[in-house]
Amino acid sequence: MKKFINASEDVAREALEGFAACFSERYRLHDEVNGVLLRRPRDHKVSLVVGGGSGHEPMFSGFVGTGLADAAACGNIFASPDPGTIFQTARAVEGGKGVLFVYGNYAGDNLNFDMAGELLQKEGIPTAHVRVWDDCASAPAERMTDRRGIAGDVFVIKIAGAACDAGLELEEAARVAGQARNNLRSIGVAVSSAHIPGAAEPIFELAGDEMEYGMGIHGEKGIRRTKMQPADEVAEYLYDALQKDRPLKAGDEVCVLVNGLGSTTLLELSIVYRTLQRLLVRDGIVIHSSDMNSYCTTLEMGGLSVSVLLLDEELKRFFDAPCASPFYTRGCCQEEFPVETEREILTGTGKRRTYNPAAGREYIEAQAAKEWETLDFSVAKAMLLSVAEAVVEAEPMLTKVDSAIGDGDHGIGMKTGLKTAHAELMRLPEGNNVYEPFFVVGNAMLMSMGGASGAIFGSMFMGGAEGKAPRERLRSEELAALMEDALRAVRKRGHAQVGDKTMVDALSPAVDAMKANAEKGLAVMLRAAEAAARAGMESTKRFEAKFGRAKTQGTTIGFQDAGATSVWVMLKAMADFAERYRK
Repeated sequence: MKKFINASEDVAREALEGFAACFSERYRLHDEVNGVLLRRPRDHKVSLVVGGGSGHEPMFSGFVGTGLADAAACGNIFASPDPGTIFQTARAVEGGKGVLFVYGNYAGDNLNFDMAGELLQKEGIPTAHVRVWDDCASAPAERMTDRRGIAGDVFVIKIAGAACDAGLELEEAARVAGQARNNLRSIGVAVSSAHIPGAAEPIFELAGDEMEYGMGIHGEKGIRRTKMQPADEVAEYLYDALQKDRPLKAGDEVCVLVNGLGSTTLLELSIVYRTLQRLLVRDGIVIHSSDMNSYCTTLEMGGLSVSVLLLDEELKRFFDAPCASPFYTRGCCQEEFPVETEREILTGTGKRRTYNPAAGREYIEAQAAKEWETLDFSVAKAMLLSVAEAVVEAEPMLTKVDSAIGDGDHGIGMKTGLKTAHAELMRLPEGNNVYEPFFVVGNAMLMSMGGASGAIFGSMFMGGAEGKAPRERLRSEELAALMEDALRAVRKRGHAQVGDKTMVDALSPAVDAMKANAEKGLAVMLRAAEAAARAGMESTKRFEAKFGRAKTQGTTIGFQDAGATSVWVMLKAMADFAERYRK
């Protein structure tokens, strides 16, 4: 892998710093989170906030602009932004009329944007959500709301931005954006993989003479793998797939986008558009607007997608409204820039948390000098530091497990979240409430990881500790009760049950084992929980995935779930800690 980067965990933040510095007359970067903000958002209108994982540039930051989005909340590579990033980004640009969120229909984005919306509503800021699900290869028509969002985001953001700038109220702006989403279909084809910075392997493998139709923008499995075909045959296949999903008839008026996925040249996109136009004209379909560019990419993936938006008069009016950003401009748009003409100079490196395993190990070893049968604040803190270290060390294994049926970002996300949790624990002053370290870990994961895992694992730790009266110590029975509450919080947030191929398959039997062995003391109880979690993890090989990107990958039987694997790693670290240090 050859990439012009520094540390892999800093890629998203450093890229945004460079982006905001380059176009500083238009944008500023949020001081605390990965949010790109329009320098002069207009008040007294609905604010449009878009977002998703990094690695798809210029989507999403490049679609902040006049007549487009007011801000973009950006996550790590291929991972949704965390709720804190979305919340703070939206609050920074909210102009008094509420916030409209537009984002791709992925489990992590859905969870985290929903949670951010709840936080905003608690502050009296109304929100509405439009999830883009344009990828017709990712689920059948009867499961439309399970479909992924891909390059069709371009059309929905364009129309939503115009609706907001026209002064529509929140509900009306959401209705218009939703209609654009409903009238939109896309499908893609891939010829080569991308490589996530820091990952040992590419996100998928294709032979040099192969291509795959319907592959998602994170490497999700497609619907047909073939030998390489001429551009005309590719265009015809994509057009036929779109027509079968939502037939267009003579006289229909459409917008068309041929989108490159990262390394596909403009020359190739032009050849595909050439054939696509001929097919549309042949069928009497009127092309109102056509475009070809690499707007929604997958790092350096080779491939392209075709998006077709069926217009009505209302959608046409909003689509034709002028807009401007460095990467997407339509019509003649009068942009407003700050009066100052001096370019802003990037002087900082953003907010960073320091992961110091040596200091953590010193703290953990200090607990060896104590005699304990129950968890107090410092012992709980030491145990959770051990959990953080174990997950960070397990990142290559977690990435490998996730790459088999996902997009390979689970290990990197868990590593990011647990490094943050470790740093927050080390900064946490000594206290008397044993629940506090658990809450700190959950909050750190929730606010740093992004993706579905950040919301689910954050909910696990926070749900086990939140709302409980302060307590100095936890006996084994009370730790079992904490974990039972954690399981309840995970089920409430993610709606998964045993057999759905998620972390619940490991966590649920582990909680049962803790309750059954609680009277035997912490060490025995935690080792029983670890064994049950391992068996639950292994059981996921027998199940089909019901949640997340894995559910679109075809059969997942024979593969183990990454979230369940993380639960096992955590419980093993807890058991190892208890056996080593308990006197």
